[in-house]
Amino acid sequence: MKLPTISYLTDVYFGSGEIESLSQILDQCGLQRPLVVTDEGLLQLGMVDRLGIVPQGVFSDIPTNPTEGSVLAGLSVYREQQCDGVVALGGGSPLDCAKCISLLATHPGPLEQYALIRGGASRITANKPPLIAIPTTAGTGSEVGRAALVTLQSGCKLGVISKYMIPTAALCDPQLTIDMPPQLTAATGMDAISHCVETYCSPKFNPVADAIALDGLERAWRALPATLEAPNDIEARSQMMMAALQGALAFQKGLGLIHSLSHPLGALTEKRLHHGTLNAVFLPHVIRFNAAACPDKLAAMCDVVGIKDGSERLADAFAALNERIGMPATLRDMGMSEQDLEGIAEAAVEDHSTPSNPRPLTVEDCRAVLTAAF
Repeated sequence: MKLPTISYLTDVYFGSGEIESLSQILDQCGLQRPLVVTDEGLLQLGMVDRLGIVPQGVFSDIPTNPTEGSVLAGLSVYREQQCDGVVALGGGSPLDCAKCISLLATHPGPLEQYALIRGGASRITANKPPLIAIPTTAGTGSEVGRAALVTLQSGCKLGVISKYMIPTAALCDPQLTIDMPPQLTAATGMDAISHCVETYCSPKFNPVADAIALDGLERAWRALPATLEAPNDIEARSQMMMAALQGALAFQKGLGLIHSLSHPLGALTEKRLHHGTLNAVFLPHVIRFNAAACPDKLAAMCDVVGIKDGSERLADAFAALNERIGMPATLRDMGMSEQDLEGIAEAAVEDHSTPSNPRPLTVEDCRAVLTAAF
């Protein structure tokens, strides 16, 4: 019997070469006719072939930020091919799309009724087919996260969040991240860092999650530049994959203003803005905004990244890291206009990440941070 490397919220099979265990893990989960959910780029790269299985079906029509339409299209393939579970392969978009396909396989639509801010958590049950999550990026941590972020037909990007949305198992093989382009390595790495920072700063009481998030930040701070300087360094890749996983294990505390702002911007389908890149841009500004509300947390983060003299230097250090790894400094650098920001502050206040920000938020606060980041 194949035993998980870690069993915490879900079973995690972690390590270089773990992809070779997929068939055995599927057998243990009783999954015989899996639908593989991935994106077109990974399909063309032959990543599905590397799984070493014969899937019942493959679905890859998923945009950069998954939509309700892509979920419904994948659900149709799932049903047409009479699948009995899902293997999700890719970054956050395929993984989140796959989670929602698995949900709607046994739960009636529409999808929006399951969004957290629509009271959806109480409607989600354990009656779902198995889902094995295989990340090919080190960023979102969706492979162990309880959320799926989807742009709905209403135009809102909302979170479907429940303990039952956590995958049945996660197979984390850092070898699968080696071929990531440098820009994607950088952007997904900053996504992982933003998760560790925001979950740690959340005022919710969870010392276990705090310790995990702080350790993840320390790993990512050291490993992210190393993965860019030496892309084939499997140890650095392993550290980044673990940091991404840790950020998501700490999601139990919630997130904050970085994600409150990046979620509605990610719903701008005509812009196709990368979530991790948005988080990277907002990170220094949100550190400054929240500084007075959680000085002890910022001091601890300064310690793990080797910085003295307080929160302003920490914000500057994150900005310097962005510059070092090639992240844009502003929203304007990402190709955005002032018109794109209309309504974003109002949507951010309503986002599911807002209640766990360490400092209470108003529309004016969100607008001020957007202006600073622009």
